[in-house]
Amino acid sequence: MATDFFADIPTIRYEGPDSENELAYRFYDKNRVVLGKTMEEHLRFAACFWHTFCWPGSDVFGGGTFNRPWHAGANDSAAAAQKREVAFDFFSKLDVPYYCFHDVDVMADAQGVAEHRRYFAEAVDHLEKLQASSGRKLLWGTANLFSHPRFAAGGATNPDPEVYAFGAMQVRDALEATHRLGGANYVLWGGREGYETLLNTNMKRELDNLGRFLTLVVEHKHKIGFNGTILIEPKPHEPTKHQYDFDTATVYGFLKAYGLENEVKVNIEANHATLAGHTFEH
Repeated sequence: MATDFFADIPTIRYEGPDSENELAYRFYDKNRVVLGKTMEEHLRFAACFWHTFCWPGSDVFGGGTFNRPWHAGANDSAAAAQKREVAFDFFSKLDVPYYCFHDVDVMADAQGVAEHRRYFAEAVDHLEKLQASSGRKLLWGTANLFSHPRFAAGGATNPDPEVYAFGAMQVRDALEATHRLGGANYVLWGGREGYETLLNTNMKRELDNLGRFLTLVVEHKHKIGFNGTILIEPKPHEPTKHQYDFDTATVYGFLKAYGLENEVKVNIEANHATLAGHTFEH
Protein backbone atom coordinates (compact mmCIF):
# COMPACT_ATOMS: atom_id res chain seq x y z
CA MET A 1 0.00 0.00 0.00
CA ALA A 2 2.87 2.40 0.75
CA THR A 3 3.52 5.05 -1.88
CA ASP A 4 6.67 7.10 -2.42
CA PHE A 5 4.87 10.38 -1.71
CA PHE A 6 6.03 10.40 1.92
CA ALA A 7 9.02 8.11 1.42
CA ASP A 8 11.43 10.30 3.40
CA ILE A 9 9.10 10.74 6.38
CA PRO A 10 9.07 8.13 9.16
CA THR A 11 5.95 7.12 11.05
CA ILE A 12 5.17 9.85 13.61
CA ARG A 13 5.62 8.59 17.18
CA TYR A 14 5.33 9.97 20.71
CA GLU A 15 8.70 11.28 21.95
CA GLY A 16 7.68 13.33 24.99
CA PRO A 17 7.45 17.08 25.73
CA ASP A 18 11.22 17.62 25.54
CA SER A 19 11.55 16.31 21.99
CA GLU A 20 12.91 18.77 19.43
CA ASN A 21 11.76 16.61 16.54
CA GLU A 22 9.17 18.54 14.53
CA LEU A 23 7.72 15.28 13.25
CA ALA A 24 6.92 13.74 16.63
CA TYR A 25 4.09 13.81 19.13
CA ARG A 26 5.13 15.71 22.24
CA PHE A 27 1.95 15.40 24.31
CA TYR A 28 -0.22 12.82 22.59
CA ASP A 29 0.80 9.35 23.75
CA LYS A 30 -1.77 7.00 22.29
CA ASN A 31 -0.95 4.25 24.81
CA ARG A 32 -1.08 6.41 27.95
CA VAL A 33 -4.02 5.43 30.16
CA VAL A 34 -6.13 8.31 31.48
CA LEU A 35 -9.15 7.54 33.67
CA GLY A 36 -9.28 3.95 32.54
CA LYS A 37 -8.89 4.54 28.79
CA THR A 38 -5.92 5.14 26.53
CA MET A 39 -5.53 8.57 24.95
CA GLU A 40 -6.26 6.95 21.59
CA GLU A 41 -9.61 5.67 22.90
CA HIS A 42 -10.51 9.04 24.43
CA LEU A 43 -9.56 11.25 21.49
CA ARG A 44 -10.27 9.01 18.49
CA PHE A 45 -8.18 11.16 16.15
CA ALA A 46 -9.11 11.01 12.47
CA ALA A 47 -7.70 12.59 9.33
CA CYS A 48 -10.20 13.83 6.77
CA PHE A 49 -10.00 13.52 3.01
CA TRP A 50 -11.53 16.88 2.05
CA HIS A 51 -9.26 19.66 3.37
CA THR A 52 -6.22 17.39 3.48
CA PHE A 53 -6.29 15.90 -0.02
CA CYS A 54 -9.06 17.60 -2.03
CA TRP A 55 -8.54 21.30 -1.33
CA PRO A 56 -5.98 22.65 -3.83
CA GLY A 57 -4.79 25.51 -1.61
CA SER A 58 -7.01 28.13 -3.23
CA ASP A 59 -8.92 31.05 -1.76
CA VAL A 60 -11.37 33.63 -3.11
CA PHE A 61 -8.45 35.77 -4.35
CA GLY A 62 -6.43 33.16 -6.19
CA GLY A 63 -6.01 29.64 -7.48
CA GLY A 64 -4.52 26.55 -5.90
CA THR A 65 -0.92 26.48 -4.72
CA PHE A 66 -0.41 22.89 -3.57
CA ASN A 67 0.37 21.38 -7.01
CA ARG A 68 -0.35 17.83 -5.96
CA PRO A 69 -0.20 15.17 -8.69
CA TRP A 70 -3.89 14.29 -8.52
CA HIS A 71 -4.77 17.97 -9.09
CA ALA A 72 -2.73 18.20 -12.30
CA GLY A 73 -5.36 16.97 -14.75
CA ALA A 74 -8.84 15.54 -14.85
CA ASN A 75 -10.11 13.87 -11.68
CA ASP A 76 -10.50 10.52 -13.39
CA SER A 77 -10.36 7.02 -11.91
CA ALA A 78 -6.55 6.91 -11.97
CA ALA A 79 -6.18 10.27 -10.20
CA ALA A 80 -8.80 9.32 -7.60
CA ALA A 81 -7.04 6.01 -6.93
CA GLN A 82 -3.70 7.78 -6.49
CA LYS A 83 -5.28 10.19 -4.03
CA ARG A 84 -6.77 7.32 -2.01
CA GLU A 85 -3.43 5.50 -1.86
CA VAL A 86 -1.49 8.58 -0.81
CA ALA A 87 -4.15 9.39 1.78
CA PHE A 88 -3.83 6.01 3.45
CA ASP A 89 -0.06 6.32 3.40
CA PHE A 90 -0.53 9.65 5.20
CA PHE A 91 -2.95 8.16 7.74
CA SER A 92 -0.43 5.41 8.50
CA LYS A 93 2.56 7.77 8.75
CA LEU A 94 0.58 10.03 11.08
CA ASP A 95 -0.46 6.94 13.05
CA VAL A 96 -4.06 8.05 13.42
CA PRO A 97 -6.54 5.20 13.86
CA TYR A 98 -9.40 6.73 11.85
CA TYR A 99 -10.25 8.65 8.70
CA CYS A 100 -13.37 10.38 7.30
CA PHE A 101 -14.63 11.19 3.81
CA HIS A 102 -17.38 12.67 1.64
CA ASP A 103 -18.41 10.48 -1.27
CA VAL A 104 -17.01 12.85 -3.92
CA ASP A 105 -13.69 13.18 -2.04
CA VAL A 106 -12.69 9.63 -2.87
CA MET A 107 -14.10 9.09 -6.37
CA ALA A 108 -13.65 10.27 -9.93
CA ASP A 109 -15.79 13.16 -11.19
CA ALA A 110 -19.12 11.89 -12.45
CA GLN A 111 -21.85 13.12 -14.75
CA GLY A 112 -25.27 11.83 -13.78
CA VAL A 113 -26.57 9.10 -11.52
CA ALA A 114 -25.14 6.04 -13.30
CA GLU A 115 -21.58 7.39 -13.41
CA HIS A 116 -21.76 8.60 -9.82
CA ARG A 117 -22.83 5.19 -8.56
CA ARG A 118 -20.23 3.35 -10.67
CA TYR A 119 -17.30 5.56 -9.67
CA PHE A 120 -18.29 5.59 -6.01
CA ALA A 121 -18.62 1.80 -5.94
CA GLU A 122 -15.15 1.58 -7.50
CA ALA A 123 -13.80 3.84 -4.74
CA VAL A 124 -15.47 1.87 -1.94
CA ASP A 125 -13.96 -1.39 -3.22
CA HIS A 126 -10.53 0.25 -3.08
CA LEU A 127 -11.11 1.81 0.36
CA GLU A 128 -12.04 -1.60 1.73
CA LYS A 129 -8.72 -3.03 0.56
CA LEU A 130 -6.76 -0.04 1.89
CA GLN A 131 -8.40 -0.35 5.30
CA ALA A 132 -7.54 -4.04 5.45
CA SER A 133 -3.89 -3.49 4.52
CA SER A 134 -3.32 -0.44 6.75
CA GLY A 135 -5.39 -1.20 9.83
CA ARG A 136 -7.11 2.21 9.58
CA LYS A 137 -10.82 2.44 10.38
CA LEU A 138 -13.62 4.69 9.20
CA LEU A 139 -14.85 7.11 11.86
CA TRP A 140 -17.60 8.50 9.66
CA GLY A 141 -18.74 8.82 6.11
CA THR A 142 -20.99 11.41 4.49
CA ALA A 143 -22.31 12.63 1.15
CA ASN A 144 -21.43 15.99 -0.38
CA LEU A 145 -24.70 17.79 -1.17
CA PHE A 146 -23.19 21.25 -1.44
CA SER A 147 -20.29 21.51 -3.93
CA HIS A 148 -21.92 20.67 -7.26
CA PRO A 149 -23.93 23.49 -8.91
CA ARG A 150 -27.06 21.31 -8.79
CA PHE A 151 -27.08 21.86 -5.01
CA ALA A 152 -26.96 25.67 -5.14
CA ALA A 153 -30.40 25.76 -3.49
CA GLY A 154 -29.81 22.78 -1.23
CA GLY A 155 -30.22 19.03 -1.42
CA ALA A 156 -32.92 17.95 1.02
CA THR A 157 -34.52 21.42 0.84
CA ASN A 158 -34.11 21.95 -2.90
CA PRO A 159 -37.35 22.95 -4.69
CA ASP A 160 -36.45 20.72 -7.67
CA PRO A 161 -37.59 17.11 -7.02
CA GLU A 162 -34.90 15.76 -9.35
CA VAL A 163 -32.18 17.40 -7.24
CA TYR A 164 -33.84 16.10 -4.07
CA ALA A 165 -33.81 12.60 -5.57
CA PHE A 166 -30.17 12.91 -6.66
CA GLY A 167 -29.21 13.90 -3.11
CA ALA A 168 -31.20 10.98 -1.71
CA MET A 169 -29.30 8.62 -4.02
CA GLN A 170 -25.98 10.00 -2.81
CA VAL A 171 -26.91 9.68 0.86
CA ARG A 172 -28.26 6.16 0.39
CA ASP A 173 -25.07 5.00 -1.32
CA ALA A 174 -22.80 6.81 1.17
CA LEU A 175 -24.70 5.35 4.13
CA GLU A 176 -24.46 1.85 2.67
CA ALA A 177 -20.73 2.37 2.02
CA THR A 178 -20.21 3.58 5.59
CA HIS A 179 -21.95 0.44 6.84
CA ARG A 180 -19.88 -1.82 4.58
CA LEU A 181 -16.61 -0.16 5.65
CA GLY A 182 -17.42 -0.55 9.34
CA GLY A 183 -17.92 3.16 9.95
CA ALA A 184 -18.81 4.24 13.47
CA ASN A 185 -21.03 7.15 12.39
CA TYR A 186 -22.80 8.71 9.43
CA VAL A 187 -22.84 12.53 9.27
CA LEU A 188 -25.28 14.94 7.61
CA TRP A 189 -23.98 18.50 7.18
CA GLY A 190 -26.50 20.88 5.65
CA GLY A 191 -24.26 23.55 4.20
CA ARG A 192 -26.86 24.44 1.55
CA GLU A 193 -29.92 23.50 3.61
CA GLY A 194 -31.11 26.99 4.42
CA TYR A 195 -32.22 30.21 2.76
CA GLU A 196 -30.90 33.54 1.54
CA THR A 197 -34.12 35.51 2.06
CA LEU A 198 -37.62 34.84 3.39
CA LEU A 199 -39.07 36.69 0.38
CA ASN A 200 -38.94 33.54 -1.75
CA THR A 201 -38.85 30.84 0.94
CA ASN A 202 -41.68 28.62 2.17
CA MET A 203 -39.95 27.66 5.40
CA LYS A 204 -42.56 25.15 6.56
CA ARG A 205 -42.40 23.26 3.28
CA GLU A 206 -38.60 23.22 3.31
CA LEU A 207 -38.45 22.01 6.91
CA ASP A 208 -41.05 19.33 6.18
CA ASN A 209 -38.98 18.17 3.20
CA LEU A 210 -35.86 18.15 5.36
CA GLY A 211 -37.68 16.22 8.09
CA ARG A 212 -38.93 13.68 5.57
CA PHE A 213 -35.45 13.31 4.10
CA LEU A 214 -33.92 12.65 7.52
CA THR A 215 -36.69 10.21 8.37
CA LEU A 216 -35.85 8.26 5.22
CA VAL A 217 -32.17 8.20 6.23
CA VAL A 218 -33.08 6.75 9.63
CA GLU A 219 -35.42 4.19 8.04
CA HIS A 220 -32.67 3.09 5.65
CA LYS A 221 -30.17 2.84 8.49
CA HIS A 222 -32.40 0.28 10.20
CA LYS A 223 -33.23 -1.48 6.94
CA ILE A 224 -29.57 -2.22 6.17
CA GLY A 225 -28.66 -2.99 9.79
CA PHE A 226 -26.25 -0.10 10.33
CA ASN A 227 -25.51 0.08 14.06
CA GLY A 228 -23.57 3.34 13.96
CA THR A 229 -24.88 6.77 14.91
CA ILE A 230 -26.58 9.22 12.56
CA LEU A 231 -25.18 12.70 13.27
CA ILE A 232 -26.17 16.21 12.21
CA GLU A 233 -23.34 18.74 12.21
CA PRO A 234 -24.77 22.16 13.22
CA LYS A 235 -23.50 25.35 11.58
CA PRO A 236 -25.24 28.75 11.49
CA HIS A 237 -24.07 29.98 8.08
CA GLU A 238 -21.41 29.58 5.40
CA PRO A 239 -21.99 28.88 2.63
CA THR A 240 -25.73 29.56 3.04
CA LYS A 241 -26.64 32.83 4.76
CA HIS A 242 -29.19 31.22 7.10
CA GLN A 243 -28.81 27.48 7.71
CA TYR A 244 -31.57 25.43 9.29
CA ASP A 245 -29.13 23.54 11.54
CA PHE A 246 -28.03 26.81 13.20
CA ASP A 247 -26.83 25.31 16.49
CA THR A 248 -27.37 22.29 18.74
CA ALA A 249 -30.47 23.77 20.38
CA THR A 250 -32.04 24.44 16.97
CA VAL A 251 -31.22 20.93 15.79
CA TYR A 252 -32.76 19.42 18.93
CA GLY A 253 -35.97 21.38 18.38
CA PHE A 254 -36.06 20.21 14.75
CA LEU A 255 -35.52 16.58 15.75
CA LYS A 256 -38.28 16.80 18.38
CA ALA A 257 -40.68 18.28 15.83
CA TYR A 258 -40.21 15.30 13.51
CA GLY A 259 -39.95 12.56 16.14
CA LEU A 260 -36.26 11.91 15.51
CA GLU A 261 -34.74 12.98 18.83
CA ASN A 262 -33.99 9.37 19.83
CA GLU A 263 -32.51 8.48 16.44
CA VAL A 264 -30.13 11.32 15.59
CA LYS A 265 -27.35 13.00 17.57
CA VAL A 266 -25.06 15.97 16.87
CA ASN A 267 -21.49 16.20 15.64
CA ILE A 268 -20.29 19.46 17.23
CA GLU A 269 -17.48 21.27 15.43
CA ALA A 270 -15.81 23.83 17.69
CA ASN A 271 -15.68 26.71 15.21
CA HIS A 272 -19.26 26.12 14.11
CA ALA A 273 -20.26 26.75 17.73
CA THR A 274 -18.32 30.01 17.84
CA LEU A 275 -19.88 31.07 14.51
CA ALA A 276 -23.25 30.70 16.23
CA GLY A 277 -22.07 32.99 19.03
CA HIS A 278 -21.58 30.20 21.56
CA THR A 279 -18.63 28.73 23.36
CA PHE A 280 -17.80 25.17 22.36
CA GLU A 281 -18.85 24.03 25.85
CA HIS A 282 -22.31 25.52 25.26
